[in-house]
Amino acid sequence: MRDDLYDEILRRNPGEPEFHQAVHEVLDTLGPVLRARPELVEARIVERICEPERQLMFRVPWQDDAGRVQVHRGFRVEFNSALGPYKGGLRFHPSVNLGIVKFLGFEQIFKNALTGLGIGGGKGGSDFDPRGRSDAEVMRFCQSFMTELYRHLGEHTDVPAGDIGVGGREIGYLFGQYRRVTNRWEAGALTGKAPGWGGSLARTEATGYGAVLFAAEMLRVRGEELDGQQVAVSGSGNVAIYAVEKAQALGAHVLTVSDSGGYVVDEKGVDVALLRQVKEVERGRLGDYAERRGSSARHVSGGSVWDVPADVALPCATQNELDGRAAAALVQAGVKAVAEGANMPCTPEAVTAFTEAGVAFGPGKAANAGGVATSALEMRQNAARTPWTHEKVEEALTGIMRDIHATCHETAERYGAPGDYVLGANAAGFERVADAMLAQGLI
Repeated sequence: MRDDLYDEILRRNPGEPEFHQAVHEVLDTLGPVLRARPELVEARIVERICEPERQLMFRVPWQDDAGRVQVHRGFRVEFNSALGPYKGGLRFHPSVNLGIVKFLGFEQIFKNALTGLGIGGGKGGSDFDPRGRSDAEVMRFCQSFMTELYRHLGEHTDVPAGDIGVGGREIGYLFGQYRRVTNRWEAGALTGKAPGWGGSLARTEATGYGAVLFAAEMLRVRGEELDGQQVAVSGSGNVAIYAVEKAQALGAHVLTVSDSGGYVVDEKGVDVALLRQVKEVERGRLGDYAERRGSSARHVSGGSVWDVPADVALPCATQNELDGRAAAALVQAGVKAVAEGANMPCTPEAVTAFTEAGVAFGPGKAANAGGVATSALEMRQNAARTPWTHEKVEEALTGIMRDIHATCHETAERYGAPGDYVLGANAAGFERVADAMLAQGLI
């Protein structure tokens, strides 16, 4: 059945390799669930869950500072709302297309289900690139984008957040236009807002923090701690920066970060304050970090950050950044745990290499769920119009990540695959969504 279904998905969704990869990875692990629960096969839950409830694609015209008209394409895939309103980020990057958004939205279904917070799965974005654009240009683009998208959003319908290329600036402009065209102060319609006007403290840190917490839990059940481990991190954006910060807070020694120009190895441990200054404030390159850091840091142009030996690897950049060759190098160097901070950063070959070598592997739908979990906590604060302290949010995030780990670990054992977090995450998330779909009838 799985092969026939996958062939049908390939036929109906041509030219979308990332979506195909995400679906195949899930289908490859659901056999034990479907054998144990034939009612899900009869109701064709898998076929239904692989088909988005709604796919939106629209034109986004806007004018740059020189007065030239620019035209981009906007997307929102509302994939599954069985557990709650669609929830998932907006990505602004030239690589964005329908297949990318569908892959991200499909992953989001299971990730959101694992949080236990009553949110469905969706994703969106545009092929617009905010890099190098003025604030005025970004504002005009965001206003045009939201002028179309607003009619599909709402705190009880679809709640976007940020993703690659969409940070606090973009969320502010998007929310302003949403408020303007709806005439409603509906804070819960977007998350990732600034704390002064409805945002949640610790949201910026949440995805990176959560990936580290998940890695720490994987080590803990194996009788080890993160304290004292050598850690390699890829990326140098929001997720990577706060993964470095949290790992260091738990006693790890973080050696690397990377960007499109190469990677840095810092023998003294990455200086988070300097990294944040270079990447978030100055929007500079890692070569600048290495130059200012001094003799402890060296910048490597090109190559792979995964050539650096480490006990724990945290891929926090983008999809398919860690391939089979890189995984083999990490295994050879003795890596103990890998937790995906980005969405699907490990190729199927890499995942196979890690699992066959007995490396603890935390898939993104579990390991990087901290971001969307904290977005759901932001929605909770918006609904009550009551802000939480940073400590309260971080405490809740820590509890959620431990619960997600326990759920994945226990589900894998229940289906006869102890330690297989891929199966555990997919099966647990799938069952939660499938049970809701069964209960709500054929819709």
